[in-house]
Parts: sequence; structure tokens; C-alpha cells
Amino acid sequence: MGMTLRIEIFPADIDASVEWWSALGFEVLGRKDDPPYASLGRDGVRIGMVQSPWRPAEHRAVPSGTEIVLAVDDVRAERDRVVAAGIELAEDLQEREWGLTDFRMRDPDGYYLRITDRRS
Repeated sequence: MGMTLRIEIFPADIDASVEWWSALGFEVLGRKDDPPYASLGRDGVRIGMVQSPWRPAEHRAVPSGTEIVLAVDDVRAERDRVVAAGIELAEDLQEREWGLTDFRMRDPDGYYLRITDRRS
């Protein structure tokens, strides 16, 4: 089997994070209460969450934090689905100088997420 990717994030309110990521189409794969933990997945992407004390959003956002980049087949349809789910965009669809189109948002704890099309 080849390599896969799983990331772990540390939200202050795990229920709010699970709700937000679920609106992006992620399915809850597992939960436990002590400590508060959730595992979510969509296609080949896995996100683990461990509830942690609140930290300022700027500690999680670019350029000092992490940018989570997800590539999809139809970025415009994904953007429409995200907006219909009520998620606020940080940046709407833009064609980038490197040849990809993407949009960006922040989760409830300030993690910066970019959804982009796949390079053909």
C-alpha cells in the first residue's frame, strides 16, 4: 500500500469542529469522550481532532501556522456546496498564477483551508 495522509488538529470545541468539517462532507469515523477526540474522513483524507485549550487563531493560520490543502476534481462545484452549507469563505474562487483555481476558508479555530482543483 502506498502512503496516505492523516492530520491531527487541536480544536477548543470539538463539537463545533466536527459540525464544521461535517458540513464540508467529512464523515465521523469515531468519537470518544476522555479526552474528547474525533476521527473524520472523506475519500482518502483523514482528520483526527483532540480537544485542546483555546489558542489565538493567528497561531494556526498562515504564515505562522499550517495551510491545509485539499485537491478536488470540480473546485467550482465544491465551492458552491460549501457556500450552500453556510460556510464563510476567506477568499472566493481565484485563478492563481501557478495555473490552479482555489478558494479558502478558516475553520472555527482558525485553521486555514484551501480547496483547489487538480493539476491536469
